[in-house]
Amino acid sequence: MNNVTDLLRSHRSIRKYTEEPISEEVLEDILSTSQWAPSSHNTQAYSIITIKDQQKKQKLSTICRGQKYVANCAIFLVFCVDYYRVHLAAEMNDLSMNIEETNDLVTGAVDAALVGENVLIAARSHGIGGVMIGEIRNNLAEVADLLQLPPFTFPLFGMCLGYPEPTEIPGQKPRLPTPTAIHSETYKTENMIEELAKYEIDSASYYTKRTNGLKTTGWTKQISTYMGNRRNIKLKEFILKQGFDLK
Repeated sequence: MNNVTDLLRSHRSIRKYTEEPISEEVLEDILSTSQWAPSSHNTQAYSIITIKDQQKKQKLSTICRGQKYVANCAIFLVFCVDYYRVHLAAEMNDLSMNIEETNDLVTGAVDAALVGENVLIAARSHGIGGVMIGEIRNNLAEVADLLQLPPFTFPLFGMCLGYPEPTEIPGQKPRLPTPTAIHSETYKTENMIEELAKYEIDSASYYTKRTNGLKTTGWTKQISTYMGNRRNIKLKEFILKQGFDLK
């Protein structure tokens, strides 16, 4: 047990913030951790755009299906998959860049995700709360235009940051039972259904309490419904338009 593992285990998504601003000094310290995240082949295929401008945050809030915390947070960050620098590096060396492989897309997404986790943990070490925003992908073209993104980039996810409102800190969502997520030597499928059934009860109890009975279903029913619908149907079209000629 140590302070780092305690911090990691205490994670919860913070969506309500005080009006206290995040100082430039603190923000610089938080963002400095991003460049030290692991990166496949040192590609560093990510970029972060920091947004404080209220009009931009409001517009991004609308894009994110009206999530108010996008507009109300002190700083909104947009994490992008970014091969534009690689493109420039290739031109500088009279070479061509090939990003036709799906692996390149995965590499960029993993790089950006690792950077995002570094940033969130660093922010929490300063007493700042945050929440990841996947809804940024609802209208990639509009986000790219607003942020003036060059070719070979696309927004992957956003992050709200701000000092938590003390009276609005939520309880922790229960996580999957450990045996269903962590396996020793080989993937274990035994008792998976039984464990998920228990988790359905635990997670349903959490949501019922959190919403005062407005939502009473648990994880298995919620995720089945979510994955049963088509989502972000324009994502591939936009990625191809940005120069990722996936094959």
